[in-house]
Amino acid sequence: MEYSFIIAGEAGQGIQTVEVLLPKIFKKAGLNVFSYKEYMSRVRGGSNSTLIRVSDIPVRAFKQKADFALFLSNDVSHLKRISNRLSSDSILVVDEEFPGIDDTLKVLRIPLLKTASALGNKIYANSVMIGFATALLGVDLENTLNIVKQYFSKKSKEVIFQNLEAVKSGYENGLASKKKLSITKLKQNKQICDQFLLSGAEAVAFGALAGGCNFISSYPMSPSTGVLVQLAKLSDNFDLIVEQTEDEISAINMALGAWYAGGRAMVTTSGGGFALMIEGLSLAGMIESPIVVHLAQRPGPATGLPTRTEQADLMFALYAGHGEFPRVIYAPGNLEEAFLCSWKAFQIADKYQIPALILTDQYLMDMIYNIENVPLPENIENYLIKTDSDYLRYKLTQKGISPRGIPGWGEGLVCVDSDEHDESGRITEDFEMRKMMVEKRMKKMSNFKDYYTPELTGNSGYEVLAVCFGSTKEIVKEAAQSFENIAVLHLVQLYPLPRDLKKYFDMAKKVVIIENNFTSQFASLLKTFANLDHSKKVTKYDGMPFSVEEIKNVFEQFTEEGEV
Repeated sequence: MEYSFIIAGEAGQGIQTVEVLLPKIFKKAGLNVFSYKEYMSRVRGGSNSTLIRVSDIPVRAFKQKADFALFLSNDVSHLKRISNRLSSDSILVVDEEFPGIDDTLKVLRIPLLKTASALGNKIYANSVMIGFATALLGVDLENTLNIVKQYFSKKSKEVIFQNLEAVKSGYENGLASKKKLSITKLKQNKQICDQFLLSGAEAVAFGALAGGCNFISSYPMSPSTGVLVQLAKLSDNFDLIVEQTEDEISAINMALGAWYAGGRAMVTTSGGGFALMIEGLSLAGMIESPIVVHLAQRPGPATGLPTRTEQADLMFALYAGHGEFPRVIYAPGNLEEAFLCSWKAFQIADKYQIPALILTDQYLMDMIYNIENVPLPENIENYLIKTDSDYLRYKLTQKGISPRGIPGWGEGLVCVDSDEHDESGRITEDFEMRKMMVEKRMKKMSNFKDYYTPELTGNSGYEVLAVCFGSTKEIVKEAAQSFENIAVLHLVQLYPLPRDLKKYFDMAKKVVIIENNFTSQFASLLKTFANLDHSKKVTKYDGMPFSVEEIKNVFEQFTEEGEV
């Protein structure tokens, strides 16, 4: 059983307060919660919305339709913007003077702006709606007030008081409205109260910290900035240097310098910023430096849609950089995987001395839900060595991985160069040495053993296999639950591809590949590197994530065609 809310309002109107507080309040009440925000690229005005799903079972995916739509102002653009997300059963909760509502829509009118204005500012409408929503679902008022009070604790006493009064007023309106509705109380679970409420950005940041990250240099670019901000917050309590650089070129070069000096560094960026980092990525390939790159995708090309989502940078990540050099690419599907991929990226980058790229997107970065503890790895393996006087930074080895030393630890000279070099690291133009060095670097991939196992969910006797990567995972999984003969195969590691993928494809009569881009980049990757074919491609590229309903419709089409 679940209920869902869409909260709509303008930027600067306090909608962010609602999207932060309501999930906290519902979780503290012992309810599972999921939220995702879609917002315009502007500081003030416009029309933004946040979806909040509340359930007595775990919820982790975006749904198109909502039970309630709560508007924070009388701007009719909110209704126009989310009209396709209302069903015949959806209920609008609006101010008593909200104009232009069709008679076919179900409406609850409350004195929203009148109450907020009486308290001194229309912005208090957000706290009124917080009280209203929590009352509808039977959340204890004291629980709500305590969390609101804590959230505003750094504000003046007057602001705290006014917000609490607004919540109380909204709560009373919610109780009165609830009597007119048929709302089943959700079963509360005390264990949920102690779970973590994380965003995707926080999960990546915490995973990096667990992986030993002690240096991040980045230039802010949505939707990747949340990782930089979170690590900056953590830097007061951890051995962590955070540098906001003047540009992305500086960012990746500083990170490479940190690895050279013995640190464990990352950069976080989006497509346009990654474009500026590519020469630095090639430098990492040539000097065989570890580097972790978090690439949070958004729709391009150029500036594109800065605050929207897409999965269109897969091929960009795969082929970025001039020349040939190895790399590994991960694309986590949920918050738990975001944490673990971030941790694993540091281990693999360090072990193989290669770039490790983490592909996320705005949808994953901004989603929030409650999770249990993610098991922490027992230790962080250290691959550095103390050098001796005859140390060779690029010593030719059977697996292509040379012992990595750092300046000042041991007697050896740690020489690196962006030109082709010999075993000592000094520049060379010897053709035979060039050939050996290329083969040495590429040998790392042929000896790669640390694969991230794909996850197969659903009936083991499936007839249709839905294949996806990255943030579409939980959406596709939830949609597939209604179909007995559909299984979902989700890949986290995109390059090098895990072995034995063919066995999953061979068991299916039909294979559908689902991805958030126009050119079916994931399908192309599977064909190119594993010779795996598909029956159907499902793509979306309007800036929004897939919804559970959309994927269900895809599966229903298979059913109607007699394919399931």
